[in-house]
Amino acid sequence: MNKGVVAIVGRANVGKSTIFNRIVGERVSIVEDTPGVTRDRIYAHASWLTCDFRIIDTGGIELEKASFTAQIKAQAEIAIEEADVIILVVNGREGVTSEDEYVARILQRSKKPVVLAVNKIDDVVYRDNIYDFYSLGIGEPIPVSGVHGIGIGDVLDEVIRLLPDESEEDHEGEIRFSIIGRPNVGKSSLTNALLGEERVIVSDIEGTTRDAIDTVFEKDGQKYRVIDTAGMRKRGKVYESVEKYAVLRAQSAIEKSDVVLVLIDGSRGVIDQDRHIAGYAHESGKGVVLVVNKWDLVDKETNTMAKMTKKLREEFKYLDYAQVAYVSALKNKRVETLFTLIDQAYENSRVRVATGILNDVLVDAQLLNPTSEFNGGSLRIYYASQVSVAPPTFVLFVNDPKFLHFSYKRYLENKLREAFGFEGTPIHIICRKRE
Repeated sequence: MNKGVVAIVGRANVGKSTIFNRIVGERVSIVEDTPGVTRDRIYAHASWLTCDFRIIDTGGIELEKASFTAQIKAQAEIAIEEADVIILVVNGREGVTSEDEYVARILQRSKKPVVLAVNKIDDVVYRDNIYDFYSLGIGEPIPVSGVHGIGIGDVLDEVIRLLPDESEEDHEGEIRFSIIGRPNVGKSSLTNALLGEERVIVSDIEGTTRDAIDTVFEKDGQKYRVIDTAGMRKRGKVYESVEKYAVLRAQSAIEKSDVVLVLIDGSRGVIDQDRHIAGYAHESGKGVVLVVNKWDLVDKETNTMAKMTKKLREEFKYLDYAQVAYVSALKNKRVETLFTLIDQAYENSRVRVATGILNDVLVDAQLLNPTSEFNGGSLRIYYASQVSVAPPTFVLFVNDPKFLHFSYKRYLENKLREAFGFEGTPIHIICRKRE
């Protein structure tokens, strides 16, 4: 059960990323004993005692042209806004600093629950140092060592206790979709066109929308919830220029969605940022629709749409399952076609295949194209089963997973798509050795 969001906050070089990685259970963030080194992922899934939650490493959110204090304040503000529970990390070997006190005051004013983790207590000689941190006034200090994993369980026990109740909003019968894309591609205009009303501010200025919009509406008897991520950048806030904050908001919206609309500016074509943003949608395992907006501004010639589709397939090879739509949100042209594609992606992501039929398809695939030797052996598939939906996930029981070449895995995926469709949704194939 997903219970909420946890953020890790603290001044530089106190071990936030080390603790983040320890909680996640893998080396997600770069760890180096240099202040401000974190540059990559700042968001991950974690679980503790059967409770799942999302976790943010705010060490990855930085301001290039801001004072050190402003950066700390930005990270704290982001944590306050996004998180249900905050872990404040301090350095137990250095004692209480003015920066620690500064962050503590911000968190106190937020009224959000805070867990105080005193890091780098990996030797009993430093144990008594934790008592100095009572002066921060934000609760009982918990001694931990991110490097050695000491005390992390105690921190997580407290986090789970403070997270919201497991009861979630009832979204029965609702299809939830988000609209993601780089600034000024028309996310707010598309939201308004889909809703049939002026629900959000529309402007040519990048980052106009101040808040993420979450709106429920009904269309032809089907209930939808649209999440507009145009509010990824918050104007007037110290962190409005932080690109990783925009990524965080997009990831949060994707997480809540069944289907993701990846919006591209047809008048400008595909740029690197489009590929970057689309990658998050693909990695999420959610249904995806590629939406080319501002199609009315594109100079048309023979087969313009077909040529654009071909280019998109080349640019987004990993999204070959996603259907493509061409719209003009501002002029409300072809927007209605999106509902069919959203419905299809949603339904296909929840398809269940009977085990017998699944195995028949895989047997035929192997007869048509037998496996060749790879990594010292040839793959033999004994049996297959679908283990989950959204996305459809299949487990193949084989003689040895290392014999599966990526090209043969791709071949099997194509055969499954030929047999069962799956337009608009990724599918996952997992190999396990049959004991």
